[in-house]
This record gives sequence, C-alpha cells and structure tokens, in this order.
Amino acid sequence: MTETRFDMAKLPNWLTYGRIGAIPVIMLLILAGHPALRWLALILYVAAAITDFLDGYLARKYGSVSPIGRMLDPIADKLLVGALLLVFCFDGTFGVWDLIPATIILLREIFVSGLREFMGTEKIVVPVSMLAKYKTTVQLIAIGMLIAEPLIFGTREVSDILLWLAAVLTAITGWQYWQGVSSNLAARESDTE
Repeated sequence: MTETRFDMAKLPNWLTYGRIGAIPVIMLLILAGHPALRWLALILYVAAAITDFLDGYLARKYGSVSPIGRMLDPIADKLLVGALLLVFCFDGTFGVWDLIPATIILLREIFVSGLREFMGTEKIVVPVSMLAKYKTTVQLIAIGMLIAEPLIFGTREVSDILLWLAAVLTAITGWQYWQGVSSNLAARESDTE
C-alpha cells in the first residue's frame, strides 16, 4: 500500500476555493436572521478573510504561485466583498447612505476586472500597488464589522467609518489602476507610430 501525503504546494489554491465556497454559506447564515447563525457567519467570514492572506503567503513560501491562483485570488476577494454588500442591502444592515460607498466599491471592482480582462488580451501587466493591498484589507475588515453590527454594541459607527474609508481607497486605487493601463496603452501606441 502506498502512503499518500498532502501536497503543501496545492494548499494555496484549495484555500482560495474554500473562500469562494464559503460565500453562499455566509450569505445564507446572515439572511437567516438569527443571532446565533449571524455569529456563525462572522466566524466563517473571518476564517475566509484570513485565507486571503494565507493563500498568497503559502504560495510564495512553497514556490507554488500558479496562473490559476493569480487569477482566482482577486476574484475570490471581489466575490466575497460584492456578495456580502448585496446581502446587507436585503437584511437591513445598510441604511440609504451606506449604498453610496457600497456602490463605489462594486463599480470599481467590476471596472478593474474588465480592465484586467482587456489587459490580458493586450499582454499588459499593471502590478498591484501596496495601497490596493491596504484597500482589500480595509474592505475585508469593514465587511466583518458590518456582519458584527447587530451582534456587538457600538460597532455601527466603526463599520460606517470603515465602509467609507474602504470606498475612498477603492476609488483611489481604481483611478491609479486606470492611470497604469492608460500609460501602458499610450506607450504602445507611440511605439507603433
């Protein structure tokens, strides 16, 4: 009998798959409307958010950065954030003014995803900035605080501030990304003239 052992090089992608798979479960737990289930959603969400850090760290540590991992990691983040922003519209977490930063976040993420798809066909690479990494961190913390709002007294104001901060960082990094793409395209056009 041959002994099989877990391949650590595959773990980063499995963490990303797990983050994506957790999204509908978290959504259902929040929408159920029961405090105990919302606590469970918060715990599952925190675990999913931690995998965002772990998958990249482990991929670099084990030299297993893969094209599928590079593609799926940012998609998993956008799915997690976007899906939960929509849930907050339905479960009463969001007030009318919360829709402004939520819309800014969703529009930027869709816009940048479209730019990435276009850039892939043009073989243009715009590196992820440090500010974009902070943006993702602030988004993930803001979402966690929004889940915690009805569970922990005093988190409403903190979650509002974090949501608006996430929206500002999201808009700035979206503009930076557009500038990077524009300058690459302009350089290509001048090379062909």
